[in-house]
Amino acid sequence: MPAPLLQLGFADRYERLRYRTALLLYVLVILIGDIPGVRADVGQYASGGVLHSFGYGVLALILFSGTAGGMARRALLSVLMVAAMGALDEFIQSFLPYRHGAVSDWVVDITAATAVVLPLSFLWPGMAAAALKKARG
Repeated sequence: MPAPLLQLGFADRYERLRYRTALLLYVLVILIGDIPGVRADVGQYASGGVLHSFGYGVLALILFSGTAGGMARRALLSVLMVAAMGALDEFIQSFLPYRHGAVSDWVVDITAATAVVLPLSFLWPGMAAAALKKARG
């Protein structure tokens, strides 16, 4: 992987950028997912559980990488943020006639976030150190 990409993915100075990227992706998920018919079209290729697991798992990864502090703090804040994002997503869906909010989807969001950040809590320090060492050459 090229050095600039490794820096973007792991360097502390880009944490804020990664965090903002997660927020932007979340907004895109909400906007695109709430367009009439889009969710039904995507549903032909992936179930709601798969979409929620993948989408909120990726958000948790980016949030984890974009949160400053120790591993426990990153993990906790990432899962809490995903829980809030998932709850807002389901709340918005409950007002749309062609969608419905579901607590089960919210549980999948939180489970996916936890499944991503738990191993990252242990692996991240070594991954970041190795990536940044490789980026330095």
